Order: sequence, then C-alpha cells, then structure tokens
Amino acid sequence: MKLTTLLTPDGPRVGVRDGDSVRVLPTPETLLQVVEGGQEALDDVARRVLGGAVLPLDEAVFGPLLQPPSIRDYLTYENHVTALMDEVPEGWFAEPGFYFSNPVAVVAPYAPVAVPPGAQRFDFELELGAVVGKACSDLSVAEAREHILGFTILNDWSARDFQTRELTLPLGPSKSKDTATTLGPWLVTADEFADVWDEDGVLSLTSQVFLNGKRTGGDSSAHMSWTFPEMLAYASRGTVVRAGDVLGSGTCGTGCLGELWKTSPDTAPAPLQPGDVVRMETEGIGHIENRLVAGPEVHPVPPARSRRTHPAGSPS
Repeated sequence: MKLTTLLTPDGPRVGVRDGDSVRVLPTPETLLQVVEGGQEALDDVARRVLGGAVLPLDEAVFGPLLQPPSIRDYLTYENHVTALMDEVPEGWFAEPGFYFSNPVAVVAPYAPVAVPPGAQRFDFELELGAVVGKACSDLSVAEAREHILGFTILNDWSARDFQTRELTLPLGPSKSKDTATTLGPWLVTADEFADVWDEDGVLSLTSQVFLNGKRTGGDSSAHMSWTFPEMLAYASRGTVVRAGDVLGSGTCGTGCLGELWKTSPDTAPAPLQPGDVVRMETEGIGHIENRLVAGPEVHPVPPARSRRTHPAGSPS
C-alpha cells in the first residue's frame, strides 16, 4: 500500500494510491493515527477508502506526510563520510550514530522551502526514511524488522555554515537542521519491497537528486553500512521508540552539495538560493520536488556574556 496525506476542502485526509489515481479516505483521521493503529488500522483504511473520492494524481494536493513523534537521522553511508572527512573516525564504525531532528518541521513533498534566516550555505541531503509501525523497546535485530512499517524519501535540509559552527560544540547539529525536513510523497509499506529487501535486512533502492533539472548525485541504499533493522534495534536500546517515528538513513554518497564543495570545488554548484528547485527520486516510492524561497529576516541575538567566576578559595 502507498499512503499519503492530501489537502482537501474538508481538511487533511489520508490518501491511498490506486494506479494513476489516489483514493481519499472520507474520515478525518491522520496518517500518524493510522500508523499507530497498526495492521488492523491499515486493513480498515484499505476497505473504507473504496468509498471515498477518487482523484487523478495530477489533481491531488499533497500535505506534509505525517508529523512523527521523533526523527532520528543517522550517518550510514561510508562514501558520504569519506567525501567530507579526510579520514573516517574510528567511532563511526562502532555503532550507528544519529542525532534528533525537528519533528514539527516536516514539509510537504512539493511545498516551497524557505532558506533559514541568515544561512549562506544552504544544502539538500538525499536520504531514505523508514517509518516505525509499532512502539518498541530493546529489540533484537530480527525483531526490529517486523516493527518497520514502510519507507519514504527524506530530504534533510542543512545550513552548512551553521553546522560548521555547531559541530565545534559538544552537542551536535541544532539550528542547522531545524528549518525543514521533506518526507514523501508516499509512505510505501514494506511488503511492496519484498523483492529488494533481503533476509539480511539489506534494502536495495536507487535514489538520485536533481538541482534545477541537472542530476548532481545518487546512490543505492544497498551501500548503507547498517540496515534499517540494525538502526532500529540500536535506537530502541534502553528507551522507547514510538509508532510513527522516522529513521533517516543519512545522506547517500554524492547526495548533497557539501560533498561536491569538498571534492570538486571548481565545478560544484553554489549554495542553494531562492528560485532553485531540488528534485529527489527513489525507485518504488516516487519523487519529491521543492522550490527554495526567501526566508524571514534575521533577528539578532547577542553573543554570550562571560559569567565565569573563580572557584571558591582561589585568588581573584
């Protein structure tokens, strides 16, 4: 099944793809609520959507796919790490590290995306996203596979100039990843990928990205150094992962401008500007396409005020 969120005159509605059309669920539950309802809810949607309106795909208006409880974004493509760093850190090999992105910043698959206030080096990042179907904790890798509902395209928009400053602190990315994450256009259930998702958990889907109509990169998810079940098992360790949570693969090899700025500085495209159009395609899922627009003005925040004091008893 391929599910999405549509914007209709009656408000957001769950849509289900049917060939070159999309069927609209007549009741107002969200896609997140459907995901939280598990297989029973999915089966119920498949039945009830037959009584809803039918729209040609080119008349459908897509909204944000869902508002996940959390987004964990990983760093699983060694080629991406190698392109950005002179040497892959030893710690990268130890475990599938991730950071938390902003779950309320999800934008629709064809909506405009604003350049963050003050950003001078805005970038796209081509990823695959997995959506968790059942709440879970302390899963084994084998158990984790059964908790992955399906997959979608993910664009992890990044302000590289902000990120460079933030990574000097012992905190990880923050405002550099805070403005937008594109998901969509479909949440495609895992059963549709049975022929490309092997028994070891390796998913083989090819993705590519285009900037203003020109292909700039692409890769296969088969090159991920951890599988999605391994990533979910790690995420669930010692905590609860909820239904609807999103796991991002991390940027694939050649999937962002940041790599090109490092490896091909003389020919790489400039940082994203208003008017640029970024299109990402993944086999079996479809494509997303966002046009950049100008963001709001920057409201200055002062630098830190030094409040350092001497330890008690030490000379002043």
